[in-house]
Amino acid sequence: MKKLLTLLMLAGVFTFSATAQGFSDSANDSTEVDSAAVDSAQAEEVYEEPVEEIAEIVAPEEEAAPSKGFHQVVKEQFIDGGPTFMGIVLACLILGLAIAIERIIHLNMASTNTKKLLADVEDALNAGGADAAKEVCRNTRGPVASIFTQGLMRMSEGIEMVEKSIIAYGSVEMGKLERGMIWISLFISLAPMLGFMGTVIGMIEAFDAIAEAGDVSPALVASGIKVALLTTVGGLIVAVILQLFYNYLVSKVDSIVNSMEDASISLVDLLVKHNLSK
Repeated sequence: MKKLLTLLMLAGVFTFSATAQGFSDSANDSTEVDSAAVDSAQAEEVYEEPVEEIAEIVAPEEEAAPSKGFHQVVKEQFIDGGPTFMGIVLACLILGLAIAIERIIHLNMASTNTKKLLADVEDALNAGGADAAKEVCRNTRGPVASIFTQGLMRMSEGIEMVEKSIIAYGSVEMGKLERGMIWISLFISLAPMLGFMGTVIGMIEAFDAIAEAGDVSPALVASGIKVALLTTVGGLIVAVILQLFYNYLVSKVDSIVNSMEDASISLVDLLVKHNLSK
């Protein structure tokens, strides 16, 4: 009897231990499965991020629209303003610049070193008289030398005739220096007026388009006003450019005229001194 109870107890212990071992094995298996699932999920996340980054890098970037150059913008605005008035304004600019450049070259060539010229004339008077001084003036370029030549030609008639000759011929040379300036002034006044005229005509056409459409469309009004104002902008730009050249030319002419007056006074003093030294 005791042996039977002992066998039953041993059988129960072995059965309980086997069952516990089974439960622990199943728990370990489930833990390993869960850990494997977590590892696989993390691996997928790790591999998904580079794939997305690579896809973003490989994906072609959107090409940016090429920016328009200054010449292209000016060309488009010129065409939008209309060829009629914009062409006339452009012609004013071209003609005005041509005259201004010609005047600048002429005035720069007319500039003379008056101090050197007076020194050469004095040396020529002391060495060879009036004829030698006139030869020096003829070989020198510029209005100052021309005035000296006219004064020396009247030297034999007295100092008063020399002064009158210098004053008269000085007015002639001043007129030559100012030649062409009136045309630049005309283009300065004409370009804005043509621009305003183009603006008024453009506004009239814009209102005609509104009347035909029967409705005030913002796009229609804005485009019409823009085209109308482009001629005004063009005329003002031309006037500003030509005004800068005109002011430079006026200052250059004034400088040459002042130099002519000072040199003429010095020449008269030199001739008086030469006559008294005889």
